Amino acid sequence: MLSSVTPTNQQSLPDAVAESLSGEQSLAQLLVTVRRHLHMYPEVGMNEHETSRFIRQTLEGYGLDVHGPIAGTGLYVDIEGKGSGGSVGYRADIDALPAQDQKRVSYRSQHQNVAHLCGHDAHTAVGMGVALVLHAHRDQLPGRARVFFQPNEEGLPSGAPLMIRSGVLEGLDAVYAIHVDPTLDVGRYGLMVGPVTASSDRFDVRVRQEGTGHSARPHEGVDTVWVASQLMNQFYQMADRITDPRTPAIFTVTKMAGGEAHNVIPEEASFGGTLRTVSPDDRTTIRDYMHEAAQRMGNLHDAHIELDFEDGAPPVINDEAAIENIERTIEEAFGAQAIHQIQQSSMGGEDFAHYLKHVPGAFIRVGTASGPETSYPLHHHRFDIDETPLAPTARLMARVLMNHLAGGLSDNVSPTQSDFSTADNGQASNAT
Repeated sequence: MLSSVTPTNQQSLPDAVAESLSGEQSLAQLLVTVRRHLHMYPEVGMNEHETSRFIRQTLEGYGLDVHGPIAGTGLYVDIEGKGSGGSVGYRADIDALPAQDQKRVSYRSQHQNVAHLCGHDAHTAVGMGVALVLHAHRDQLPGRARVFFQPNEEGLPSGAPLMIRSGVLEGLDAVYAIHVDPTLDVGRYGLMVGPVTASSDRFDVRVRQEGTGHSARPHEGVDTVWVASQLMNQFYQMADRITDPRTPAIFTVTKMAGGEAHNVIPEEASFGGTLRTVSPDDRTTIRDYMHEAAQRMGNLHDAHIELDFEDGAPPVINDEAAIENIERTIEEAFGAQAIHQIQQSSMGGEDFAHYLKHVPGAFIRVGTASGPETSYPLHHHRFDIDETPLAPTARLMARVLMNHLAGGLSDNVSPTQSDFSTADNGQASNAT
């Protein structure tokens, strides 16, 4: 087990790390320091310049070669082992949300209206921990492991396709990732084979006529607001009628616009929102139906209707063999009680799905709840985590990658149940 980490170049480390670490420090202390620094100085997607610089300087301070930037602000490290077990990857997302942090903690965001309210600071810290653990055990690594840090998971177009086009998946046989989960207790890991998240596409509908109309005489032109409302209602009723209701699909309108005067029928009325499905076939079926329905409605009422989609991520579909590898590794490290079998797919989107269209892999949930202050939902303005799982999860995922390359379980990087004890991790438990 890697119980401590020693920087090879203390002077090259960022102040947030160098000032808090002297000589050998526990992996838990390092990852808490990293996570809190990132939490204090968040950056939104494609603008993670200081975040990227911090990742690079910290990893280089511990002797790793950092490659990039790629895809704007993305980075990666390759850890070369001595065996020929192939290549495996690990993804960490680094961007924050355009939202205000309202927690009362010492590491609260220092940037107005930017905050890590989805846990990407923790994902980055764990990813850095995975790289450090594998680097320390590279002589026992039966192949090559690539840990990469991706920008703009939250935005569209998202960062994963950019990373893929930059070649981050070249030569990889599989890829893994985690997401913190405030609905799971610390020490639990959520696993699921098949679709674990939904696709998430944005849509916009515009209903137009030539000029405006009078509210007293709607029959003389196109009542754009009424036509838009009829089409909206048709869309709301479609999912359980044109697709199997046992397979989740959610259509949600989140914005509407029309005229400004009470007695004027506007030239244009519009609405937009998201379409989410866990089945790729349902995604295609519903989108085709929406286009056809818009065309029929336009023809029926002599209105010009435009329907545009902005493609989001497809569903994250976990590979069975990859999940079995994680399950065996967790059982060996923590026991079967640490595994939570997820019963239903999340209808949230996650752009890790793009990688799984090219190589198999798995996306798992990490429990970070230990009380009210760490149980706020993702994206809530008071979202926070219990930091205790950072180090054991980094060791766990390093071991998952080693086991994947070895085709079996490895004892070289072994997290244990004691990793979750407050005494072992020092400052790692959340302080609010």
